[in-house]
Amino acid sequence: MVTRLADVIQPDIFTPYAVQRTMELSALVQSGIVQNDSEFDRLAGESNTLVNLPFWNDLQGESQLIGDTGDFSANKITSGKDVARKQFRGNMWGANGLSALLSGADPMKAIADLVAAYWTRDMQTTLLSTLDGAFAAASMAGNVHDISAEVDPINHLIGASTFIDCEQKLGDAKGQLTGVMMHSAVEAYLAKKDLIDYEKDSEGGTRVPFYKEKRVIVDDAMAYDSGTKVAAAYLFGPGAIALGNGSHPRIIPTEVDRNKQSKSGEEFLINRRIFILHPRGIKWLETSVAGDTPSNVELETGTNWERTYEPKAIRTIKFIFRIG
Repeated sequence: MVTRLADVIQPDIFTPYAVQRTMELSALVQSGIVQNDSEFDRLAGESNTLVNLPFWNDLQGESQLIGDTGDFSANKITSGKDVARKQFRGNMWGANGLSALLSGADPMKAIADLVAAYWTRDMQTTLLSTLDGAFAAASMAGNVHDISAEVDPINHLIGASTFIDCEQKLGDAKGQLTGVMMHSAVEAYLAKKDLIDYEKDSEGGTRVPFYKEKRVIVDDAMAYDSGTKVAAAYLFGPGAIALGNGSHPRIIPTEVDRNKQSKSGEEFLINRRIFILHPRGIKWLETSVAGDTPSNVELETGTNWERTYEPKAIRTIKFIFRIG
């Protein structure tokens, strides 16, 4: 008897398992930088493509003096609006690439783990495109610390002093920074200087790197020029990125199909995702989007973004420096 993908995968079980496993595998989620909650899941599942996120601005002004007579002057609270863009992504894999797994003890789990690992990498790529575009916006200049053009190496290299200067971009809110994302060449540079600390994860297996008490997420999609040695890193606070996993009854998240006319009998696994992956406090403007969902190139376009929170409340800094 031949086992088919349709025998192995039950979409209503596979879809939530794969989504949950994707988040379990994501260092960004595990570090708290990307936060998912039921409210963002609900927003991601609504019918509109743009998601409005209204917020109250902080209270302003000095306190008033109390005297024997007179009334207080009433101050008002102001509001603002952040806007997130819903993403629609999908992919399809042929059974030839998955067939070796069908002899395993739990083939659905094995396939789900492969799919989850794929979506984890893809989510990180989408996030980096989002951040590159958001920080290219003119309004985000206050959250960029660029020392790469400094002539003196002391001033253009990443190190304890320049890293502190970068953190200072958030002023008295800098204590909320808990993670940093960098290219592997930057991690290697810091490790050679014995500046990276490694701790075991909660299961006692994988070593987790830390720099200046901040969890390091390594991704070679981060900017790095091996010629000039100019690199970029992002410093994050908890919840800097909002994640929502949505659904729609007309967009089926998991399907299996079979090409009966193929001589070898090809089978396919199809995955579709609806999600929000949004840097809090940086509004999506929808200035230039050609299709139904923005491509990574369009996410990287600075004119599609505008800061709505005050700079200290953004919880993300872009650090541009050299490693040599």
